[in-house]
Amino acid sequence: MSGTLYIIAAPSGGGKTSLTRALLEREPNIVLSVSYTSRLPRPGEMDGVHYHFVSRGVFEEMIKRGEFFEHAVVHGDLKGTARTAVERTLASGKDVLLEIDWQGARQVRAQMTDTVSIFILPPSRTELERRLRSRAQDAEATIRRRLADSREDIAHAVEFDYIVVNDDFATALSDLRSIVTTRQLRADNQRERYAALLADLLKEE
Repeated sequence: MSGTLYIIAAPSGGGKTSLTRALLEREPNIVLSVSYTSRLPRPGEMDGVHYHFVSRGVFEEMIKRGEFFEHAVVHGDLKGTARTAVERTLASGKDVLLEIDWQGARQVRAQMTDTVSIFILPPSRTELERRLRSRAQDAEATIRRRLADSREDIAHAVEFDYIVVNDDFATALSDLRSIVTTRQLRADNQRERYAALLADLLKEE
């Protein structure tokens, strides 16, 4: 049985990273796909853990070679998901989680129709700005640009299968886990998982 591809997107400051990390801690069958990016690491970020950090030139060569499952320009930087790693993990039966923006999500859905896509919304614009400023990592111009970009990001939320509002963290995490559970309980998944049980229950006396 092949794994499920989960796509999670959010505007910058929506809390996507914290939620996905908490989800992965509680759902051991889901593997995070580490994206490639042309931007420089932020303080505390490690290559190969948070992102694969490469130069713009290297990234563009990878695009030419068709190595990306999806790629997009995000806040002026290139970001993408390597094709081979995702396909290999899904084929092994493990689920894969992609943390990408709406552009990347659209590309992935065009190639794979059987995905589960989730968009994370902040509870308000005021809270979104507070979260962006609380990072204390970005210049004022960067914060203003991310706030402006968030409007376009949020406009694409309706393209996703599910929308989760990250107001209370515990509630938002519970919502994410409920989505995963719903997917796992789908009839096609259960038929494969419990093929022997179904055969036994249907066996004539």
